[in-house]
Amino acid sequence: MRYALGVAALLALLAAIEGRSALRYDGRFASASLFGLIGIAGFNLFVWVGLGFTLPEHASIIMALQTPMTVLAVWVARGQRPAAFTLGCVAGALVGVLLVVTRGEPLAALTDLASGSGLLGDLLVFCGAVLWVVYTMAVARFPGWSPLRYTVLTCIPGFVGLLAANAVAIAVGAAALPGWSDLAGVAWQIVYFSLGTVVLGVLAFNAATRTLGPLNTMLILNFVPVGVFGIEAALGRSFGAAELTGAGIVIAALVANNLFLRQRRNSAISI
Repeated sequence: MRYALGVAALLALLAAIEGRSALRYDGRFASASLFGLIGIAGFNLFVWVGLGFTLPEHASIIMALQTPMTVLAVWVARGQRPAAFTLGCVAGALVGVLLVVTRGEPLAALTDLASGSGLLGDLLVFCGAVLWVVYTMAVARFPGWSPLRYTVLTCIPGFVGLLAANAVAIAVGAAALPGWSDLAGVAWQIVYFSLGTVVLGVLAFNAATRTLGPLNTMLILNFVPVGVFGIEAALGRSFGAAELTGAGIVIAALVANNLFLRQRRNSAISI
């Protein structure tokens, strides 16, 4: 439902801003569909199903790993080896995530995984984060497409993939088709998800990247887990020492690496 409304709004925006010609795939329908299924359908399915088995603060910490994941993906795909300091920050972030998702008890987490809960949800969210990194890196395969055009033309096949996944889930009894009264009961939530995340979230991210640069934008996004932990604390949830320590390690590692990369960039510019 949220992607049906979101894609409709994005289509209208793309046509208004770049013209109707931007709605054509220009021979890239197959590749756009592939990455739309990966980034839109795959990402959403893994993350939202995973959230049913884990906690939102755990998911936010795992999603924060997308920055170091991108560093490693660039190394593997393009052979651009990151600096030793960056690799150290990546290792530190991974250690922090393990502390959070296992609550400092890795053996107990393995038991949760065997029982189909806890760590299973964290692994699903991690898979979703990997898929989003693949989707983000695929932008380079579409030269000449604006971020808005790439988003819209990949959201369409991604939306179809989500429809297909829901149809299968309903057919096998894993999900139920909501009635109109059920939808009316969460109408404002659907509007928020459609316009707030699918449309405004993507456009705000793209605008921030253009204005602040990717490094500053990612630095701000790294504080998403802080907000999630704060909201959960305000709702009365208490955290263990291992969770707080792990969250602190992740954020510190990501911020340190961002500042390091920014310093290197400024040094290169001055030279």
